[in-house]
Amino acid sequence: MTVVLALVLLLRSSLDFRISSSPDLAIDEAPTANLKDIVILNSIEKLQLQLPKQTVLSLSLESRNQLPPRNLDRFPNLAKDHIKIVLYVHNRPQYLQVVVESLSKVEGIGETQLIVSHDGYFEEMDRIIQGIRFCQVKQLFAPYSPHLFPDSFPGVSPGDCIGKDNPSVKKCKGNADQYGNHRSPKIVSLKHHWWWMMNTVWDGLEDTRGHSGHLLFVEEDHFIFPNAYRNIQILTNLKPLKCPDCYAVNLAPSDVNSKGEYWESLVAEKMGNIGYAFNRTVWRKIHAKAREFCNFDDYNWDITMWSMVYPSFRTPVRTLRGPRRSAAHFGKCGLHQGQGKENNCIDNGAVNVEMDEIDRIPNIKLEWNVQVLNVAGGYKAGHKGWGGWGDDRDRELCMNFARMYHIVNNSNLILATLNFFNITDIVTVARDRYNIEIIDYDEKKNTVTLTDLFCPHLLVKKLYCKACKVILESA
Repeated sequence: MTVVLALVLLLRSSLDFRISSSPDLAIDEAPTANLKDIVILNSIEKLQLQLPKQTVLSLSLESRNQLPPRNLDRFPNLAKDHIKIVLYVHNRPQYLQVVVESLSKVEGIGETQLIVSHDGYFEEMDRIIQGIRFCQVKQLFAPYSPHLFPDSFPGVSPGDCIGKDNPSVKKCKGNADQYGNHRSPKIVSLKHHWWWMMNTVWDGLEDTRGHSGHLLFVEEDHFIFPNAYRNIQILTNLKPLKCPDCYAVNLAPSDVNSKGEYWESLVAEKMGNIGYAFNRTVWRKIHAKAREFCNFDDYNWDITMWSMVYPSFRTPVRTLRGPRRSAAHFGKCGLHQGQGKENNCIDNGAVNVEMDEIDRIPNIKLEWNVQVLNVAGGYKAGHKGWGGWGDDRDRELCMNFARMYHIVNNSNLILATLNFFNITDIVTVARDRYNIEIIDYDEKKNTVTLTDLFCPHLLVKKLYCKACKVILESA
């Protein structure tokens, strides 16, 4: 149980801010406004995580998450400034075998660590990863995957509504999505797993929670070219020089069917979902939008990001990449196919990815300029989502994943609740500069909730200092 103190800022009028285009937010200029009062509420509240009761298998897998990486005898030291690779997998062993084989041929793979995040536990998937010998390997298992809960939430609970059941008629429980459909555990696992993985590798895993550089994320249906690691190293070094406003770097175009433009230049475009890498600064911006991510009615994590989270950043969310792809999406089957040997989801049992000799070696030149590619299509602000994510229980579990590595049993944990109009920009800056990790915006209640280890009195002083052009009166 956590003891918290509430801090309330009461504002007289709306604030409006102009934000710089850099991913590192800063207040450039702001109009003035009046602050009515600051009240420190000396009331004690109770805050605790609301996570499902774990099964025996869930607890067992969570204990495996604490094990050290394997192959330390073969690769005792990682290269300086290495970029860890995070592989996000479900249950398509045919696909995973192809990805692992492609990774084994990547130049420099032995210099880094491969982190594999499993959506629950599937024996064949585990066996394939256990067989890796070409680099350090750290396995993670999502302990709250619906696949681990056969008769309780987040799996199927007794009395759950199914399909388009009417709760008042069927006397069942659950909230339908915008299309009238109730939750499907197999479907919601997609978004839950990705969000749990992101929170865990950035804020929970000992090897990475203090890491400020880039992490590279790939999936079980991404074929990785031999030059991928060297190219991602080059791109992360070039990004602050060539495209300082870019949020990420990518191994492939946002259009999964594109092989690239073959230009003699770098490309800045919409952030894609194939071989993407970003740093902690960007993660903290994403994490600050937990409520937007968790409440958007779409079971796809990437569509949620494109349609809701990225637009909320107010600046174009571009990524930097080369003119030729270094990774490719492959296969013909969806998430819940290709899970058995009888399902031939790969043409003729093999991958047919076109790759020229130049794709086997680093092929990005330092002197290249950047061309901005504006893609007209794709998901963007205004898309209402494909549904599948309407149940309040899924949304709350999602929010708890955002809190789980920041709420601790410590009386120094502070919960600050601020009444706000447009003060959220100042609060975001405060988070970035003063290590406030969780910002929970609730426009219905007109509040911003900050959760982390910090002093509310000091925060008030810092807000006055940094927003001196905005706040005219002090408490």
